Amino acid sequence: MALIRKLITTILIVIFFVSIVSAARNRLQILSDQNEDGICISMVETQGYGCEEHKVTTEDGYILSLQRIPKGISGKAATKPPVLLQHGLLMDGITWLLNPPDQSLAFILADEGYDVWIANTRGTKYSQGHTSLSPQDPAYWEWSWDELVDFDLPATLKYVHDQTGQKLHYVGHSLGTLIALAAISQNKLVDMLRSAALLSPIAYLGQVRSPLAKSASKDFIAEGLYWLGIHEFDPRGDAVVKLLQKICQDPGNNCSDLMSSFTGPNCCVNSSRTDIFLEHEPQATATKNMVHIAQMTRKGTIEKYDYGNDEENNKHYGQPTPPKYIMANIPNDIPLFLGYGGADYLSDVTDVQTLLDKLQNHDPDKLVLQYREDYAHADFVFGMNAKQVVYNPLMAFFKLN
Repeated sequence: MALIRKLITTILIVIFFVSIVSAARNRLQILSDQNEDGICISMVETQGYGCEEHKVTTEDGYILSLQRIPKGISGKAATKPPVLLQHGLLMDGITWLLNPPDQSLAFILADEGYDVWIANTRGTKYSQGHTSLSPQDPAYWEWSWDELVDFDLPATLKYVHDQTGQKLHYVGHSLGTLIALAAISQNKLVDMLRSAALLSPIAYLGQVRSPLAKSASKDFIAEGLYWLGIHEFDPRGDAVVKLLQKICQDPGNNCSDLMSSFTGPNCCVNSSRTDIFLEHEPQATATKNMVHIAQMTRKGTIEKYDYGNDEENNKHYGQPTPPKYIMANIPNDIPLFLGYGGADYLSDVTDVQTLLDKLQNHDPDKLVLQYREDYAHADFVFGMNAKQVVYNPLMAFFKLN
């Protein structure tokens, strides 16, 4: 009964703000149309680096933006293999560019001679194109991370592979690790990869420690939005903000520092960069994607989207339950680098250990583990000392592969 009451409360709140969200969505689209500067112009060239804008079309019609930094600050062309950087949930490719160049992985790799490519998943600011749909169409947002596994990641990797004529290194953070693990477990992409580096790796979410994430999952917040026809999950939209305020009123939820409440107490993020971060992030995603992630936290499993009943699952999968992604099927000889932190509320060490247990037969010479006790989720991409702690060992790993 308590759960039903919470659901009813959530639904009433959402209904009240549906009209506001629609208006906000239109305003955001107008702003987006007026700000077609692109990541190269706004974030890379301002730092003195050359940059190329590319577009990739997925098999299901989404047009994704992709940036290339083909040379370092010196102007010398890349002599090392391509590296594809894949951001996490509610972020975009700017993730890798927000710190000063000597602290941002994209710039560090370019200066080290790598051919750097930056991915942006569907629905983010610069990847809202489609061959037939508009972001105003509910059908545009009818996807979860299953579609990122099946369409976005393969299209992006193939494009970089074809453009460069080389196999590539892959670096994912958070959701970027989940889609890579899922794809590789299905033996996709392997023939185009030199290695996969997974920062704050996520395959299992059953032990998530974030009180806000746990509350949202437990109270079926994303499901409430989806059932009411709000298909775009916009963190800046009024409906999501109001729902977040409701979650923050629950006892035990400390929202005075939202980043720490979600990600864990990051040791090494420069608070002076907060304003720059908020200029660009967080980004929108599909509400269905948030539902899928909430399902993972409740079930503790890694499997395809659950449509909620045998009939619908049978319609989509030919079986009454969603198919599982089998982590033990990851090829034992693919080079993997896993970096995880003891203070991470999302990529919890217990869940990471569950993943490692599935990889117990992996060639030990092809598996590098890096554990940092004081690191939380955001430290791996925004930490001021991440170059020394994470990126230098990561590049040493690349040289071996």
